[in-house]
Amino acid sequence: MSFDDKTAILRAYDAVRDDKDEKNWLIVSYTKAIGNNLKLDCTGTGGLAELIEKLDPTQAQYAYARIEYANDTESKRVKFVLVIWIGEQTKVTQKARVSIESGAVKQVLSESFTCPVAGKDLC
Repeated sequence: MSFDDKTAILRAYDAVRDDKDEKNWLIVSYTKAIGNNLKLDCTGTGGLAELIEKLDPTQAQYAYARIEYANDTESKRVKFVLVIWIGEQTKVTQKARVSIESGAVKQVLSESFTCPVAGKDLC
């Protein structure tokens, strides 16, 4: 596996983790239907709802998100989630690639809870 611009991915990752930055998610996608090169696809500030809109039903993608929640009125907690997305229309060869290559993505987008998601699970 290789990364088209690993520096851009790491900058986006750092932005999502930064309490002072508004970015709260990023998506990493394959550059081609065949191959194992990944690139930063997009980032956003609109939370999970916006991230879900950007996931492609024809691709396998990796998303990293900042989740903020409160247990009470005075405290705010932050968790980070790595989503391994496999869209419902993703080709079989690309689906198989995810099981092999997701480990390398986890090393780059570390410090998170990993959540594999099939396209139908978000509906």
